[in-house]
Amino acid sequence: MKKLTKGRLIFQIINYTILVILAALCLFPLLNILAMSFSSATAVSAGKVSLLPVDFNIHAYEYVIGKKDFWISLLKSVERVIIGVPLMMLITIMTAYPLSKDKNQLRLRGVYVWLFFFTMLFSGGLIPGYMLIQNLHMMDTIWALILPLAVPVYNIVLMLNFFRGIPKELEEASLIDGANQFQTCFRIYVPCAKPSIATLTLFSFITHWNSYFDGLIFSNFPDSYPLASFLYTVVVKRDMSLLSIDQYKALSMIDDRTIRCAQIFIALIPIMLIYPFAQKYFVKGMTVGAVKG
Repeated sequence: MKKLTKGRLIFQIINYTILVILAALCLFPLLNILAMSFSSATAVSAGKVSLLPVDFNIHAYEYVIGKKDFWISLLKSVERVIIGVPLMMLITIMTAYPLSKDKNQLRLRGVYVWLFFFTMLFSGGLIPGYMLIQNLHMMDTIWALILPLAVPVYNIVLMLNFFRGIPKELEEASLIDGANQFQTCFRIYVPCAKPSIATLTLFSFITHWNSYFDGLIFSNFPDSYPLASFLYTVVVKRDMSLLSIDQYKALSMIDDRTIRCAQIFIALIPIMLIYPFAQKYFVKGMTVGAVKG
């Protein structure tokens, strides 16, 4: 092993210390939410909960699991992810592939690129977007949450740059063998772009799972809310549904803050489960195809 110099050793110590501090700052709020969700209502109200549960119990999770509105919004988010993520990735790949060609292969390529780039800087605005969804009769439907996000320009730019880093000899060989452009794209380019596709799939999943504002403006009824929009209404507004519970014993065991923390933590579980498996592709997918020195 190569011996570290004194300066290099000091740099690594400082670097790791800073990274540990940043990781702790990101982890502490999550641990606090988890601890509050497992704590008693009296301990949370008294401000005694920090990183460990006080008077450990699972009453908040029992209440959340038995709450119909939560499961309706969860199923709406699952439906949104199942339809929206594959559609977003399909459009990303099929748009980035032709735009990765030079102007000799795709006429007016520069015009198309500038049109997509223009949409990254300017949009029609909230009111025209709302009127468009309303006139298309997509209010309170799953398509109002999926179609406006179906063309992610930022993801297209990343995929475009990745495709441009793939050797052109692979495309030429496939065309000589009789493959058309669709076969070249999905049998040559897509397998070579697995790290980038995994990274952008993670981005697309997080975008759909955490998006809440579109659910608030495109849904007239709470039954149409995705999970992120439902949690926003729960966190911002006090959960008055507790007042309708007839079991006064349950009222003494749970608190609106413990319920909010339980709902938030349950919503974070899919991301926490998916992210570790996509992590190995994350750095590679963002850097492969970049300019090398």
